[in-house]
Parts: sequence; structure tokens; C-alpha cells
Amino acid sequence: MEQHWSAVCAMILALGASVHFDIVFAAEADGNLTAKPGVCPRRHWGSGLCAEFCSNDSDCPKDEKCCHNGCGHECIAPYTVKPGRCALPQGTPMCAEYCYHDGQCPGEQKCCKTTCGHACSEPC
Repeated sequence: MEQHWSAVCAMILALGASVHFDIVFAAEADGNLTAKPGVCPRRHWGSGLCAEFCSNDSDCPKDEKCCHNGCGHECIAPYTVKPGRCALPQGTPMCAEYCYHDGQCPGEQKCCKTTCGHACSEPC
């Protein structure tokens, strides 16, 4: 009986994936996919809801992007990537998260790795 339920679950997952891909490919064929600027933020822990709240950026309001949340997709404000590169971490260990993306740093500063965290610094 247990094998029966695993087969049913596998079929349901396959059907769900098929429906999702059909929707995405239909939108691509219509030319309705418009990628918005910015980058989807990294997930710091866990996963989001296992539901498809969007299939592409044009489904999202304002500047939000359709991002993978660890299980499904949802509209999320993107983070900014500024030009330049971060220098290699050096000096006194600094173990704190002062930023998560470049958009949180002033001026041209970037959010760079420290010895065990992230902080704003001038690009090299």
C-alpha cells in the first residue's frame, strides 16, 4: 500500500511541474517575459512556501522580481549589484553581518565579505 501512495505522489509532482512549465513556455512564446533589473536575493535560511505566486518578473508589481524561494516562486524586491570587485578579506576578524547586498551600502561602496561576515567597503 505504501508503494501505491509514493507512486501517486510522484505522479502529482510530475503533473504539477508539467503545468508550471507549460505556463512558462506559453508566456515565452507570447513574448510576455520581461526581466527586470536587479538580482534575486540569496536565501539565508530555510525555504519559502511551496507555491507558485509568479512565473516571471512581469507578474510582479513595481521593481519586484519573480524569485525562487527555496521551494516555489514569489515576488521579492531585488538587491542591487554595483560595479567593481571586493578585495580579499584581511585584518582583524569581524564576525557580523552589516549588509546583505550592495544596495544597502552608501555611494559606490559594495557589500563585501569580511573574515567571517559582510560589511560595506570601497571596491577595488
